Amino acid sequence: MTPAAALFSLHGRTAVVTGASAGLGARFARVLAQAGATVFAAARRLDRLTELADTEPRIHPVVCDVSREADRVRLAESALAATGRFDVLVNNAGGAGAVRAEDESAEDFAAVLTVNLVAPFHLARLMAESSDTPGRSVVNVSSILGLVAGAPLGGASYAASKAGLIGLTRELAGQWGPAGIRVNALAPGWFRSEMTEELFADDRSRRWVERGTMLGRGGAPGELDGALLFLASDASSYCTGQVLTADGGWTAR
Repeated sequence: MTPAAALFSLHGRTAVVTGASAGLGARFARVLAQAGATVFAAARRLDRLTELADTEPRIHPVVCDVSREADRVRLAESALAATGRFDVLVNNAGGAGAVRAEDESAEDFAAVLTVNLVAPFHLARLMAESSDTPGRSVVNVSSILGLVAGAPLGGASYAASKAGLIGLTRELAGQWGPAGIRVNALAPGWFRSEMTEELFADDRSRRWVERGTMLGRGGAPGELDGALLFLASDASSYCTGQVLTADGGWTAR
């Protein structure tokens, strides 16, 4: 019988986390590093990544704009060149887009999908092609707005990309299951982050969040740690194609 603590261990594994310069992404990188993984933290802001790497010796910064194909290839190659493996991918980078559909051009809509959906697909494919090490796991960070409407907040491109990410999760899980690659989605509710700073700063919006959750509050960043580690590690070895929702009960009503 495997000891309970060992189920969540990532010692000896290599992880890539996108959108890791701040907020939830930075925390995700720390959680995986503390679980023993060598983490390649990717984002556009080198100064933020450097600060993050200074907090955990297992974190290695990689400047990467996931909207660019060449940057995505370089990110995967950096992890492979340094460790010879690519075990865990956390597709966390994302853009919000406009809230009102009439304020969003077709070009803007496509740009959000490039970051939120095309980039996760390409990085997952690069991981799948990189090696055949056992226990590989893709964690696509979706959102409850990929499951339910977010009006008056949210946004057309954001909701479409997050719903598409859930569909992509299921399809890749089905295609890659025989190869031992697990693909799951993490769907957070309303968590405090850079993206939601204005939401929680406004009393009316904050109360709207509190009324809509069964727990009567928004989520704290640390409340995603266990869900992420579960999906990334062998603790979820028989879990694939699933959406793990952490939303204080928002979507259960």
